[in-house]
Amino acid sequence: MPYYALASGFLTGKYRTTDATGDSPRAGGAAKLATPAGLAVIDALEEIGRAHGASIATTALAWVRAQPTVVAPLASASRPEQVKDLLASMSLDLSTDELARLDAVSAAAQD
Repeated sequence: MPYYALASGFLTGKYRTTDATGDSPRAGGAAKLATPAGLAVIDALEEIGRAHGASIATTALAWVRAQPTVVAPLASASRPEQVKDLLASMSLDLSTDELARLDAVSAAAQD
């Protein structure tokens, strides 16, 4: 059960620069991930999510949920309107090709 399933908010698409001066205590952790490779992950999540009418956060949680070693991704909301995206991730099933694309871009970000 990954505790930071949205990588301190980075996988919501909210943090797209290395500027850690956000309005959230998570900004510093998320900003460290805003590398070109990390942003490629966000771009892929955004494109795949758009094809499903889903947000980046919803798509990211659906991707994490699809991992064979994950029972359930843990994510938190700091505002009530964010709960909708968290719940929507439970009904979004990504295709094998979409999962493979996200896995590949994520692997490149870890190199």
